[in-house]
Amino acid sequence: MDPIMIPILGIVFGCTIPVVAIWAKHQQKLAKIHGETTAHATAEKAAQYASQVQRLEDRVQVLERIVTDRGYDVATQIEALRDTREVESDGAGVPLNIGNKETA
Repeated sequence: MDPIMIPILGIVFGCTIPVVAIWAKHQQKLAKIHGETTAHATAEKAAQYASQVQRLEDRVQVLERIVTDRGYDVATQIEALRDTREVESDGAGVPLNIGNKETA
C-alpha cells in the first residue's frame, strides 16, 4: 500500500461515517412513521369491524324476536322489516316529480 493511500482512506472513511449516521437516523424516523401509520390503519379497521359486528348482532336479535314470537306470521314480519329498511335507505321518501310538467 502506498503511503499516500492511508491518509486518503482516512479522509474517505471520515466523510462516510457522518453520512451513514444521518442515513440511519432517517431510516429510524421512517420506520417510526410507518409504524404509526400501520397502527392507525389497524385501529380504523378494528372500528369498522366492530361496527359491522354490531349491525349483525342487531339483525340477529330481530330475527330471534321474529322466530320466538308465535303471535305473528314470520312472512309478514320479514316483509315489514323490508319495508322499514326501504324507508330508512338513502333518498327514500324524496319526491321524484314524475309527471310534473311545471317549468321554472
